[in-house]
Amino acid sequence: MQHWTIYILRCGDGSLYTGITTDIERRLHEHNHGPRGAKYTRVRRPITLAYQESADSRSAACRREWEIKQLSVQAKRHLISASAENSR
Repeated sequence: MQHWTIYILRCGDGSLYTGITTDIERRLHEHNHGPRGAKYTRVRRPITLAYQESADSRSAACRREWEIKQLSVQAKRHLISASAENSR
């Protein structure tokens, strides 16, 4: 079974980008350096990882990605800060 990660990136302009992947390190490198990064992030570099969570399947990851994308920017920032608080 493949492990999926839902992630939120903080772009160089302060905006947020949400996506899913099976390899977070590779995907971060693509967003920051390669032509395979999303069009949105390509022009907003540098990109930093702000948040991540795990999912057991692609469908679960897609559902959670959709849920996060429906949140307001303020709610996303709260999710990021709550996660940072829990990891301390």
